[in-house]
Amino acid sequence: MKPFLLILLSLAVCPSAFPAEQGQLDGNITLFSVMAALNAAGFDAEVDSPTNHPLRQQIRDHLAKQNIPVMFDLKRFVREHRKPTAAAEMSQYISFALAVEGTPDFQYKFREQLRPPDVEALQGFESLMVKFHREANIDDIWAKVQPAYDKVIARYHPGVLDVLREANGYLRNPTSGYLGRRFQIYIDLLGAPNQVHQRSFKDDYYVVVTPSVDPQLDYIRRAYLHYLLDPLGFKYADQFEKKKALIDYAQAAPALGPQYKDDFVLLATMSLVKAVESRMQRGAKREEMVSQALKEGFILTPHFAEQLVLYEKQEASMRYYLPDMIVAIDLKKEEKRLESAEFSREAAVKVAKKAAPPPKPVLTGARKTLEVAIALYDEKNYPKAREEFLKVLKETEEKPLHAKAYYGLARIAALQKDPELAVQLFEKTLEMKPDPDMASWSHVYLGRLFDLANERQPAKDHYQAVMALEGASPAAKQAAQKGLAQSFEREKK
Repeated sequence: MKPFLLILLSLAVCPSAFPAEQGQLDGNITLFSVMAALNAAGFDAEVDSPTNHPLRQQIRDHLAKQNIPVMFDLKRFVREHRKPTAAAEMSQYISFALAVEGTPDFQYKFREQLRPPDVEALQGFESLMVKFHREANIDDIWAKVQPAYDKVIARYHPGVLDVLREANGYLRNPTSGYLGRRFQIYIDLLGAPNQVHQRSFKDDYYVVVTPSVDPQLDYIRRAYLHYLLDPLGFKYADQFEKKKALIDYAQAAPALGPQYKDDFVLLATMSLVKAVESRMQRGAKREEMVSQALKEGFILTPHFAEQLVLYEKQEASMRYYLPDMIVAIDLKKEEKRLESAEFSREAAVKVAKKAAPPPKPVLTGARKTLEVAIALYDEKNYPKAREEFLKVLKETEEKPLHAKAYYGLARIAALQKDPELAVQLFEKTLEMKPDPDMASWSHVYLGRLFDLANERQPAKDHYQAVMALEGASPAAKQAAQKGLAQSFEREKK
């Protein structure tokens, strides 16, 4: 797959006045391999969301059928490195994928002392990835999924080109940054949907976007503004430090991250980013964004928003005009503004647009009959339910539907105090290889029926089968544990 090259030209002047810079919007085999491993090892966040790309489930299904020797150790590693939220859990593995040189060796780009903390916490994962990448034949899979990535990249390309041009044009940038620096956007089709992850390692800035209904262009614009403005913050750090007394006001902002409360240059640069973002909006949206930024603790956003009005009326680029904006920070004026500022308890969260759930399928034939049978069973109309379950067996040869029909008939037989028939029907259910939930409860019911018949060893065998069944219902396991501790018959007495 060839990456799209994004031509970044200033909009403020004739396009031919500046040379084109290249940025990339692409997929990444290292990220793909890491996310494939994470999914195979049990990362199930929002796996049922309709916003997921179909490739995620396809890769999960494919890997689940393979014999991958390292999978046991990989699953254990992922279990041991769980985070409080799915986003935080996924985030650490994205950091890892961006911090290594690539496949198949997964060697770190940086010395141990320079690695991000979340990557350092994943010590040992690199050796597991070397094995997984080879054993799962990820190179072959990657080659086959290129059309899916190309399609999503083509969808993102026009919007990304527009926001990067807009940012370059507003800041009057002759290039997309400084020599030796890189801004890279990666599409991740295997991650949980509606997420954007931004990283900066030394001079390289990365944005990773997962599937969403609409392209996540606002986040890409913000990341690109960081890429362009962060070096200016460092360049004029001495000038910013002269205004550092204002940082005391930021300490009272509950929603502001600790990194901003400790680093005034970082706080000022982020305030500038948010001010520039606001100027790229229209009408009342501008004031709303400035007000929200201040509420979150970005105390210089109002000042920069006012200064940007003046900046727009002159011809110098931001890299030359920023010192004037810093000098214009009036400590007394800003102190007066901040004395009456009301800070929010939490930062505003943008809720991504979610895909509409697929319409509920219209059931016909045996599936419709099964739905009717289950409804009659729930209504305790067992004779009618029995008739409908028997119809299912005649209307289809599909084993999953037969399993559900036999399960319904078995429960009716048990309720109607016909234990011999119930045992036969539950055993027939298990022969149809039902899903783990139905299988676990079939074993529980068989254990209880054998207990009632004073056949303790067969009962224990079925209870133990529940405990050994992967994916068994937690409630069924609890019932099986009780059955192992004390027979169902004695418990009834």
